[in-house]
Amino acid sequence: MIYSSLAKTTVLYRMKNRASRFFGPWGVFFKGFIKHPVMVGSIIPSSSKTVKKMLAPVDWDNTKLFVEYGPGIGTFCQPVLDRMRPDATLLVIDLNEDFIDYLRKAIRDSRFIAVHGSAADVNDIINNFGFEHADYILSGLPFSTLPNNLGPVIAAETAKAIRPGGAFLVYQFRARARDFMAPHFRKIDTGFEFWNVLPCHLFWGWKE
Repeated sequence: MIYSSLAKTTVLYRMKNRASRFFGPWGVFFKGFIKHPVMVGSIIPSSSKTVKKMLAPVDWDNTKLFVEYGPGIGTFCQPVLDRMRPDATLLVIDLNEDFIDYLRKAIRDSRFIAVHGSAADVNDIINNFGFEHADYILSGLPFSTLPNNLGPVIAAETAKAIRPGGAFLVYQFRARARDFMAPHFRKIDTGFEFWNVLPCHLFWGWKE
């Protein structure tokens, strides 16, 4: 009986490892969505077209700190790192420990910092790493479905965290995300990316 139980456990462990290797980052992303659907917002990572269009307005020569909320499996991380200066920093914040653990193992770049925490604490987090402000903050968090009134709190804290001339970059399935940005950013550029699952609204809120 003990041998049978041990053999069964071993088989399940091997199957889990094989599934993990087969699905790779997609498996991590799907697992994260199942555990925290209201925080992840989508079951499929953003398309390359969304990434390119979202990052297009960034002034990379004058970017020292780029922050991302909810990086998931890092769909934006490598493109951001590829564009950043050698002395710049990419700091990502996520409440999902599975995503943070995955990113810390997957991305080997001295400019990359992954933090397990809440976007609502962005000012404390960047200060803890020696920064006064972020140049740009990117977010795919589903503002309209975040629990405990987190949407307005995150928008307000983000506005405080960004330097003058910087921007809050937001991609969402719902246009209502603009409502959370409007009280804090007078100039908001808008866009739309059809080639994404689902098609999404793009917003760039500029800090005066």
